[in-house]
Amino acid sequence: MPGNEDRTKPNVILTGFMATGKTTIGRLLARQLGYEFVDTDHLAEDRIGQSIADIFREKGETAFRALEVEIARELGGRQGLVIATGGGLLLNPANVASLEEQGQIFCLVATPQTILERASGDATVRPLIQGPGPKKRIMELMKEREAVYRSFTQVDTSGKTPHDLVRELLALL
Repeated sequence: MPGNEDRTKPNVILTGFMATGKTTIGRLLARQLGYEFVDTDHLAEDRIGQSIADIFREKGETAFRALEVEIARELGGRQGLVIATGGGLLLNPANVASLEEQGQIFCLVATPQTILERASGDATVRPLIQGPGPKKRIMELMKEREAVYRSFTQVDTSGKTPHDLVRELLALL
């Protein structure tokens, strides 16, 4: 049917390690596309009424990951969204399947040093790198997640402005 393309708005899903720019770029991209922006971490915080750090501390990572499954399933059934996922959300294949139904996934990447610089002073929302040796922990987590992250189209955010990255993503869509 002519014009049918205008009625579908496939989602754009941004994943990647913490501090790679998912939220900042996601907001800008949503504005550019006329889409709604959803940050899965913020959605989880709103649902539970606690910060991510408090959820991890009080309920544990397993409970948080179960909440992510619910959120991915819900968002996967909608259209017209730019979704910024938590860094670990798409490590679960069920979440990938849910979100890929209505959208395209891009993985934002950055160097460990860039991530450390961006995440500094933000320990309250970055529980996985709290404690001694945050750069070493970043490198360990990145290595654990590398195979999953590489399965999506990669967009390097190091040394680029958010507006440059929005243009790059629009060209990839």
